[in-house]
Amino acid sequence: MAKSYVSTTINGESAEYLCEPQQTLLDVLRDVVGLTGSKEGCASGDCGACSVLLDGTLVCSCLVLGVEAEGKSILTVEGVAQGDKLHPVQQKFLEHAALQCGFCTPGLIVASKALLDSNPNPTETEIRYWLAGNLCRCTGYDKIVRAVQDAGAVMRGETV
Repeated sequence: MAKSYVSTTINGESAEYLCEPQQTLLDVLRDVVGLTGSKEGCASGDCGACSVLLDGTLVCSCLVLGVEAEGKSILTVEGVAQGDKLHPVQQKFLEHAALQCGFCTPGLIVASKALLDSNPNPTETEIRYWLAGNLCRCTGYDKIVRAVQDAGAVMRGETV
């Protein structure tokens, strides 16, 4: 089977790659492009460890084919920070110790950023509902929720 040529934007930069038609976006990002932040936890869209933004929409990259990214924009956890400056979500995850083993953290960071981009002042219930597709087996979710709340406050210009 012939490989497909894909032209896309990844983390704000033009990118091109060749992939098998059946290859997932997760596998392309990790094995072809070399961005290993997104993790494969389940390969069925149930854990959220592979979450990325595809044209601004939160998706599980294990459920999207690499060829589907043609002409689209992808944001992975590697593109969340601005150079050396952490995004408020990343900073607050550190400050609140909202991670332990770190396996789920990339997906949670991307999902939290997507939430705050669409709703800069979510309630605790909205945060928990939005992040329900991201499983964390280590921390529980209280520290994660607090980190997202504080990141939202920072993004709204409030002091935290």
